[in-house]
Amino acid sequence: MQNSNLSFLIWYKTMFLMSMTKKGFSSKEIQKQLGLKRYEPVWAMVHKLRKAMGNRDDRYTLEGMIEMDEGYFTVESSEFEKNKGIRGRGAAGKQNVAIMAESTPLEDINTKKNSRHCRYFKAKVLESHSKDEINNTINNSIHEKSIVFTDKSTSYVDIADYVELHITEKSDKKTTEETLKWVHITISNAKRNLLGNYHKIKGKYLQLYLDEFCYKLNRRYFGEKLFDRLVIANITGL
Repeated sequence: MQNSNLSFLIWYKTMFLMSMTKKGFSSKEIQKQLGLKRYEPVWAMVHKLRKAMGNRDDRYTLEGMIEMDEGYFTVESSEFEKNKGIRGRGAAGKQNVAIMAESTPLEDINTKKNSRHCRYFKAKVLESHSKDEINNTINNSIHEKSIVFTDKSTSYVDIADYVELHITEKSDKKTTEETLKWVHITISNAKRNLLGNYHKIKGKYLQLYLDEFCYKLNRRYFGEKLFDRLVIANITGL
């Protein structure tokens, strides 16, 4: 909020709007709700708040049993990317994102069936699908004493060097529905949330939108307290 031409009241109202719903508000909608004439200051304010959310969650690493996989998110391509004509992985308009979820196995006392209870999440945009990129993401996002579940991607071969144990399974329907269940639910929900609210997102800003999504997802049980936490994150997290 420092050096902003917008009043504190505008900032607080924006934080309230961003924290009051799971889906979130676009900058255009916030501008409309607040009755402001100019779009650019609202856009900058909202992105600063998203950055504060990301900084807050970056203070913590995931631990315990972790599911990890990657999803491809649709982003608005630059003219340069469109002209490159790349298909498949790395194609223009597709951004690779690593999704990680703390997943604790539970057994139902009555039915004896196993299920997975999920706690916290992280989403990190990847510049490439290289081993180095994956290793750096693991090192910064997951505690070294954790157990990580993934598919058998060749980019994951060094994960065991950064965690207590790395367990891989062949990528198939069973793996998607059981071993990596929460990761794929999160990928699906994130895509639906971003496309439903923002339609077109530039690749260089995708991480900020994911930061907002994960920040609210990780605090999904906070209720009205989420606004207070967002105020604190904005003051201390930049």
